[in-house]
Formats: sequence, structure tokens, C-alpha cells
Amino acid sequence: MRPSIPSTVIDAPSTRTACAARCLLNAWPAIPIHHTMAATRASVQPGSAASSKSVAAAASAMKHEAARDGTRVKSQVMSEIVADLSSNALLFVSGDDASAFLHAQLTNDVEALGVNRAQWNGWCSPKGRLLATFLLVRRPDGFLAMLPGEIAAPIAKRLAMFVLRSKVKIADVSDRYARRGILGPRAGLAPMEVAEDNGAILVGLEPGRIVALMPPERALTPNVSPDAWELAAIHAGVPIITAATQDAFVPQMANFELVGGVSFKKGCYPGQEIVARTQYRGGLKRRMALAHVGGSQRPQPGESVYSATFGDQAVGTIVNAAPVPEGGFDALVVAQIESLQRDDLRWKSPDGPGLEVRSHPPLAA
Repeated sequence: MRPSIPSTVIDAPSTRTACAARCLLNAWPAIPIHHTMAATRASVQPGSAASSKSVAAAASAMKHEAARDGTRVKSQVMSEIVADLSSNALLFVSGDDASAFLHAQLTNDVEALGVNRAQWNGWCSPKGRLLATFLLVRRPDGFLAMLPGEIAAPIAKRLAMFVLRSKVKIADVSDRYARRGILGPRAGLAPMEVAEDNGAILVGLEPGRIVALMPPERALTPNVSPDAWELAAIHAGVPIITAATQDAFVPQMANFELVGGVSFKKGCYPGQEIVARTQYRGGLKRRMALAHVGGSQRPQPGESVYSATFGDQAVGTIVNAAPVPEGGFDALVVAQIESLQRDDLRWKSPDGPGLEVRSHPPLAA
């Protein structure tokens, strides 16, 4: 079944942002920022009052604390909602051959990435399936990659196997930076723009979402649960590969090309032939959708999804899930296109809880 999205519609990620790609394709309508803000207020850390007044007070305290520590992070960031991203690790890839090495391994055009710019990127197995998705930031002396901590060490070890005689070093530098996620309508860096202030590195993602890498001694104090950040990522349509979903999806199954994570103009990398064939010859049978499930039990990455049309055969997989303020959970789900069209998904078993499909890219020609 050929997708309706033309293969030529995605430009280089530096000129086509995730939000712009979705709006252009009418595929993933942007979730209003007030929805994410509501989610942050409903998911404050245990022991904090879930009210807008308490969030504002936390933000104010955070601002004064930063001033005492000498941090001068941009004013449009200071009053927003801050989530702890310590579950993510930071890898630093450096050396004379770092750019060429990463370009030959990853799904995106690393050599086109300017200093102090960022891009979504992925690393595939020879079968063309994602082993990792991550934020890649180019620094004057190398590259920072932020990815889930549970897969960082295995990814670094496996990448190192391909260094051979290249002048490349791969190191975990997580202890050098406190990782924070900043949410809110005034978190105003342009998508994939990188700014610096007094040792802090700020990376704009979609409008209203910023990654802050900060000296640990001057890190902003989180005032919401990490779930708020994960929900914002889900609403942005950005798939985060974890240990449970490694080697499960060709990038297009997870809509990774729609958020600017794949370049179809660069040369070879592991799995590139399969990724390119999927893009240009069609045959894509699965796509990722935003879905909602009720109840109090949280879906976990890697859990199966079913459809009445396919009986006992699983038709898809949970990618990421996070609680929403009105109850239940929003999830990114990769599933058979036919099952998405029928909108009859069930979680965990053929007669399990229903999944309401809320948005997805165009599914068929």
C-alpha cells in the first residue's frame, strides 16, 4: 500500500522543521500549547499542589534561585515549566573525523549541520530498523547526542565498533550537564536553534519546547514530572526509541521522516537501501498514530496492539505513552495502515482496552 506522501516533500532538516513538515503535509496537527501546559500542571511532582498558582510560585522561586547562582538563561525561558530529563544520557562524539563518521552512520545529513545547530537523527540496523532516535547538537569541538539512558551505553559501544582507524572518540558526558526540558508558550527559540548563556546550552525543538543542558551546580529546579515532557514529545509526533522498541521500525513506520529525522539526499549508512526503497518504491504497511486509552494502567513501549480485522495477530506496537490531565494516556502507536483506517485498535489483547486513534499522517494513495 503506497503512502500518499510524495517522496520529494521532505527537505533537509535544517530548512524544514518538524512542525512545518506536519503542517505542510496536514498529517500531524499541532497540539495547542495550552494542552501541554495543562498537562504539566496536572503532573507536578509528588508533594506539590497541582494548581496554576503553585506552578507560578515554583517558576518564580526557580528564577530567584538561578539569579543567586549567576545563571542568566534567557528571560523567555525563565518563567516556564521545567522537567527533569535525567533519564536521558549525553554522548559526546569528537575528533577530526567525527562529522564524516556520524554522517556515514546516521539517518540524517550530519555534514550539512552547522555549528550550534541541532537535528533529530537516528541509527539503523542493517535491516533498516531504528536502534535509536536522538537529538544531535553540533558544537565547535564535536557533537552532543541526547538519548534514553537505558540504551546509551550499548549504542556507544556498538558505534565504537565502526570507528576502526577513524580519528573519533565517543564518551558519555552526562555528568557534565544537568538535562532539563522547558515547556511553555514563551520558550521562544526557533526550531533546532542553539543558544548559549553562561555555560548553559539551549536547544529549541518545536515551538514551546526547549532542551537545556546546564552546569549541574546552576541547574534549574524541576517543577513538574518528566511525564509532562514526554506528553509534549508525543503530541509533537517525535518517536523515542527505547530498549523495548529497538530494531522494530523502519524510520517511515515511526513517521521519523516527517519530523526531519531522515535525509534522502545523503549517501550510504546502515540500512539506507531499505529506507530509500521504502520511500521511493512504496510498500509501507505501517504508520505511527496518536491514540488515547482510558484507565489507570499505563501502556509500556513494546507492548502489542491488536485489531478485530486481524484476529489474534498483533498489528502494532506502543512506542511511547504518557498520562493526560483529563485521565487516561496518550500514546504513539505504530500499527498496520488498514487497522488505523478501521480505527478498531485494542491494547495488549484482541479484547483488551480500546485505543481511540486521534491523528495520523495520510495513509493511502
